[in-house]
Amino acid sequence: MSIIGLKELRENLAEYEKQIQKGRSFIVMKRSKPIFKIGPVDEGGWETVIDFTEHKKGGISAKELLARLQKS
Repeated sequence: MSIIGLKELRENLAEYEKQIQKGRSFIVMKRSKPIFKIGPVDEGGWETVIDFTEHKKGGISAKELLARLQKS
């Protein structure tokens, strides 16, 4: 796990995104103190409950979702 500065992360976000997609992780520092870790998401930890793009291309708005829920 590499250590990077917060400013470095902000200025080069696209490059760090590519590195994370390849499996690398980083500890982000601010004023010589670690503030968070950033790394790839554990794919096994996500579960799709409902895919709103199956109902309407591009998904549905929150307002439309709430209206549908209130009808049921």
